[in-house]
Amino acid sequence: MKKVSLIVAIVATFGLVSCNQAQVNAEKARQDSIAEVARLDSIARVQADSLRAVLEAAAADTLDQAIDSIATEIR
Repeated sequence: MKKVSLIVAIVATFGLVSCNQAQVNAEKARQDSIAEVARLDSIARVQADSLRAVLEAAAADTLDQAIDSIATEIR
């Protein structure tokens, strides 16, 4: 009977340890997910800034061309 009680206690201990490990893994997965979202957000922000700069440059070029065109017509 002592052996059976000992085996049951050992199995219960392993069960508790494995459940705790699952909680630790879930928390690590959550932290990794948050870090990945932050990384992707940062990349998207840089891409948006780059696109904004390109669009502003294109608008400035178009405005310069329009001014040159009008100046040429006036002369």
